[in-house]
Amino acid sequence: MVRVIIVNTDAEASADLRALLLSVPGVKIVAEVDEPAMLAQALQQFPAEVLLVHLDPTPAAIMEIAAPLIAERKDSLVTIGMTEDRDAELVIQAMRAGMREFLWKPFPPERLTELLTKLGQQAASGARRVGRLVPVVGACGGVGATTIATNLAVELAQLPAAGAERARVAVVDLDFRFGQVAMFLDAQATYTIAELCDSPEHIEPQMIERVVVKHPSGVHVLAHPDDLEQAGRISAAQTAGVLAALLEHYDYVVVDGPVRFDGSARAVFDMADVYLVVLQLLVPAVRNADRLIHELGRNGYNLEQVRLVCNRFNRDSGFLEQADVEATLRRPLNWIMPEDWKIASSAVNVGAPLATYAPKSKLRIAIQQMAADLAGPDKAVTGPDGGSEKRNGDGRKGLLSSLFAPRNTSAAAPRAGSAGRRE
Repeated sequence: MVRVIIVNTDAEASADLRALLLSVPGVKIVAEVDEPAMLAQALQQFPAEVLLVHLDPTPAAIMEIAAPLIAERKDSLVTIGMTEDRDAELVIQAMRAGMREFLWKPFPPERLTELLTKLGQQAASGARRVGRLVPVVGACGGVGATTIATNLAVELAQLPAAGAERARVAVVDLDFRFGQVAMFLDAQATYTIAELCDSPEHIEPQMIERVVVKHPSGVHVLAHPDDLEQAGRISAAQTAGVLAALLEHYDYVVVDGPVRFDGSARAVFDMADVYLVVLQLLVPAVRNADRLIHELGRNGYNLEQVRLVCNRFNRDSGFLEQADVEATLRRPLNWIMPEDWKIASSAVNVGAPLATYAPKSKLRIAIQQMAADLAGPDKAVTGPDGGSEKRNGDGRKGLLSSLFAPRNTSAAAPRAGSAGRRE
């Protein structure tokens, strides 16, 4: 596992850069900094092995801020710079500061991939284990994403983990305003995610243990804030910081959400190992799922990590045909949850997971199988068709060329939206 902090002020390059990094197995982006002045805070808050500094379009200005920070951490952090600028003084300044690698654009994408892979292999023996982040995103309201998220977390907590009797699992409510994760598990939270967000530095394990609710199933529950005013104050940077700390503490972190494609959502998708999109065979859900998948691709996320969960499936309910939905979304429905409304709603009303309320129900068995699939012996997420081919959001092989080509060429990419600002 290689955790990367990106410094990039060029919005046009953000999607390409993100796509390249997330195409490398084991790489997680823990922060994207689009204001160099906030780099010091990011380095203090987010644990990482690699700092990737995209110096363009103002190499001298960015290096002036970054150089002393790189020098302070040259023994513990590998810094990689990339730029079009061939100025020898810039290179000398970077190397003196402790920048390990310097890449001049255009360069082949394989160069950075090989470098990150090598760093991952070097760090493997002594690196601290990092958990897997599994966001559960509802394609629209009412599709049962919270039911899937809470019960999936419970099932993962029943599985064995390396060096432990059971996997350590947290479930996090990212619907800061109207989330229901704690209620679904009848967890009475004294503290919430807001308390962790108030910590300006890296969050210590002792603080996490005090804030979470320890459910009898073994799952640790991190509830949404108590009031709407607290919810409105939580930033994308704080969300990313909490998740980064949880991933150092747990084997699995299941998050219910995100509910909007904003800066916090981009923080989640950067660190995620797989994206579970929950839908029903209904037109609004399928349409929203298609929009979400398109947006993920447009922003450089690896679409091979998308997994579709069809909830409340009933062949006699007059829903859309499964084959038509799969053709529309250009990917299979990876897991199909049977219709079991009476059992599911009763479990919610008493605040109990299916594993204890109805352990032999069809829905519980289906979620149990999904947990086993996600925790299989091969932790790498393969493509929906079982392959490993990387594609960008437009369905074309490879990456857009703008990141690796000079600005004055015709290969420049269309302007993408600004990277999710964490700091």
